[in-house]
Amino acid sequence: MAEVLKLVCSDCEELDRRGFIGALGKGMAVLGGLSPLMALAADDVAKPAAKNEKPAEAMIRELFASLSADQKKELVYPWNHGGEKDGLPTRQKMVNAPHFDKVIGESYSKPQQELVHRILRAICSGDDGYDKISRGGTFDSSGSFEGLGALIFGEPVDNKPFALVFSGHHLTIRCDGNSEPGAAFGGPMYYGHSPNGYSDKNIFNYQTKSVISVFDALNSDQRKKAVIAGKSPGEQAGSVKFRPASESKPGIAFAELAADQKKLVEAVMRTILSPYRKEDADEVMNIVKSNGGMEKINLAFYEDDKMNDKQPWHFWRLEGPGFVWNYRVLPHVHTFVNISGKV
Repeated sequence: MAEVLKLVCSDCEELDRRGFIGALGKGMAVLGGLSPLMALAADDVAKPAAKNEKPAEAMIRELFASLSADQKKELVYPWNHGGEKDGLPTRQKMVNAPHFDKVIGESYSKPQQELVHRILRAICSGDDGYDKISRGGTFDSSGSFEGLGALIFGEPVDNKPFALVFSGHHLTIRCDGNSEPGAAFGGPMYYGHSPNGYSDKNIFNYQTKSVISVFDALNSDQRKKAVIAGKSPGEQAGSVKFRPASESKPGIAFAELAADQKKLVEAVMRTILSPYRKEDADEVMNIVKSNGGMEKINLAFYEDDKMNDKQPWHFWRLEGPGFVWNYRVLPHVHTFVNISGKV
């Protein structure tokens, strides 16, 4: 199970009591090359964080080299730390507060903090992507960048596997230099924001608007397939666990849509990938292609008895082989992501 962590909102605290961890999707190496349909992670989706900036992986190696012996004892963990207990290494867990309550502002020197900040920016798609990941620079209830956690797993030297994991309120994101072959983002990822997901105050509201555009384009028969009534996909380990190939996916399949509707779903894919650097967005789309392409992706909308015309769903979900993007809209945004080339 996940570590007991200091949480900062009652809704998230309830989530933690129910078991706040993600499912691990280890993968094999992904295939290269995209068809025009699959080229959704092109330059208009994700751009470099800054001109002449070092890649994030190079800066992680620089950060590791700058750590003192005492800092390494506190901030560097074995690659498979935690895996011996429940099979899920700590680096793969989605958490809702800094890992082990170790925050950047207390654990790193000022120059190191600046370097860690540059690493986070480098895995975002420029200023706009950083704005989304940082929730407008507030980092939600973490309050500031310095309130996040940033731990290294493994050793970023030679050809050894490593991952730098950022964790905080409504955030788990990592950079691993493809140390976890075939696993997009290095493993399960989590993001969220405290305002109501239908409110313009929620920084991820643009993602829900993009999905609503798809629903609005569906005819009545398609909506019957797309809407899952009276159920919830949940947000536990099972919410991002891959279904067996023989098990049907909920919602309406991309393959069943008309050409103009497919373009809207492709726009959703561009939208949800837009905060992340190009190489990570490219890897996602390569994995989707290796697992059968967009034709294998389903889109589902989950309603319950609290829905209304202005706030119709509590969840929407994109799901396919080795692909889960599980987005909770209400009472505020919690999103769980797991993408792997091994299914």
